[in-house]
Amino acid sequence: MEVLWRRSAPVPTEIVVAALEGEQRWQEATIKTLLNRLLKKKVIRAQKDGRRFLYSPVIMRDQWVLNVSKGLLDRLFAGRVAPLAAHFSRHGKLTKRDVAELKRLIAEIDDDD
Repeated sequence: MEVLWRRSAPVPTEIVVAALEGEQRWQEATIKTLLNRLLKKKVIRAQKDGRRFLYSPVIMRDQWVLNVSKGLLDRLFAGRVAPLAAHFSRHGKLTKRDVAELKRLIAEIDDDD
């Protein structure tokens, strides 16, 4: 999805493949499988351009992140953010900067109430 979001025009298959082979070290067949799965989920669209396909996102990055993060919260933490933060805290994945940012966000929420 990142490859498609970075470009303003529809992206041909070979550009997607080249980008992901370099970034992810994925094989072409894996990338084409991923594109087909994204098409079936209707989060990207493909248009025929001669013998190739051009891909473009149907969903914007912000909406995708919201959907994926909500799904993660629902599946792993019963839809609650606090257990997620506690999990990362217990496993040393929160930096001092992360904690400061969380405190700032909580203060903003408190101020809004």
